[in-house]
Amino acid sequence: MNISVFGLGYVGCVSLGCLARSGHNVIGVDVSETKVNQVNSGLPTIIEKDIDHIIREEYNKCRISATTDYSKAILDTEISIIAVGAPSTATGHLNLQYIFKVAENFGRILRAKNDFHVIAIRSAVLPGTSAKFADIIEEYSGKKRNIDFAVVANPVFLRKGTAVHDYHNPPITVIGSDHPGAAEKVASLYRKLPAEVIITDVKVAELMKYVNNTFHALKVSFANEIGNICSALKIDSHKVMEIFCADKELNISPCYFKPGFAYGGPSLPKDLKGLQAMAHDNYVKTPLIESINTTNEWQVSRAVEMIQQTKKKKLGFLGLSFKAGTHDLHNSPAVMLVEILLGKGYEIAIYDKNVQVSNTGCTHKEYMDIHFPHLSKLMKVQISELMNESELIIVNNSEKEYTDVLANVEIGHPVIDMVRLPEAIRQKKNYKGINW
Repeated sequence: MNISVFGLGYVGCVSLGCLARSGHNVIGVDVSETKVNQVNSGLPTIIEKDIDHIIREEYNKCRISATTDYSKAILDTEISIIAVGAPSTATGHLNLQYIFKVAENFGRILRAKNDFHVIAIRSAVLPGTSAKFADIIEEYSGKKRNIDFAVVANPVFLRKGTAVHDYHNPPITVIGSDHPGAAEKVASLYRKLPAEVIITDVKVAELMKYVNNTFHALKVSFANEIGNICSALKIDSHKVMEIFCADKELNISPCYFKPGFAYGGPSLPKDLKGLQAMAHDNYVKTPLIESINTTNEWQVSRAVEMIQQTKKKKLGFLGLSFKAGTHDLHNSPAVMLVEILLGKGYEIAIYDKNVQVSNTGCTHKEYMDIHFPHLSKLMKVQISELMNESELIIVNNSEKEYTDVLANVEIGHPVIDMVRLPEAIRQKKNYKGINW
């Protein structure tokens, strides 16, 4: 294909060379005549392993060129890749003026182009940027998105020092689009690479780079805090993390990575506090680890705010234990939520067959009587009883019984979901999830 790459900085230069190496004819565009002249002399615009050889070889094969002329680059190609920088402002926001200036130029030039044109934004941009980019093109061109042109989000995951390797060996390729044909055209650029191509919503794709890099920063900081604790205890920190990473079932896996309600149970809160105490006793500062419980408490506060916003006073809770399939109330976020709302004067009914006092063993009954004697008075024996008495239903864990009832019964009052119920329920009227 004939492809244009706008912006000959880090991402642009790597894209220019690697796309040409894949057999495409690629023209780079930049306002800097110096960068344009470098490419037109067979030289890269950046210092990066292997890119100098690639640019030289592909230039010699006449598959690479560069220009400052937007018009030629757009009119002579079918796909344009946007790799223009979006620097941070002093407040941490992105300065998108350069990207939107490119959109204006696209609008002016596409006015004279009859062929359908695909624009893939590879720059790290905020959700909504692709839509704004398309709005500007429509304004300046008089053309219609997804009829005359399409804008696709295609975030790049390259690390400096290994960018060429990363391009050819991506973990995944993400494409966000509401135009299937445009998405597939961009996807075709990467189909031969050894990674899954995921086509998704535009805003999802736009957010992915920020989620990835924030998590990478989190991992570095977490490993450093564990390392500092290990150092104080004279333990080999690298051996600890080596074993930690060997667990691909729970540690390095999708487990625990599903947005929803706060964590609870007998283990996570206890062991987190234990590690914090260990660090404190050895005079090791662990601000990241110490903030984990704060975030957990904020998630309970978020649920309180959502419930208050409904203006309903009679609440029905499906599930009290900290997760489905157990009667364990230790550090249950549902219990925390109920306690807060009782203090605010709400009328509360609870149904949880696993926590019914009459059906549990003595140990559990004793724990309930000591810690939550007032909650046993709020328990309902039948789920239908709770449904009839409540104005608002709050689902706290994913027991199949709750799913079956909510799926098969038309609920007249609102439902707040903490666990992400099946889509058929999520589509119902008056439904709301805690963070989806």
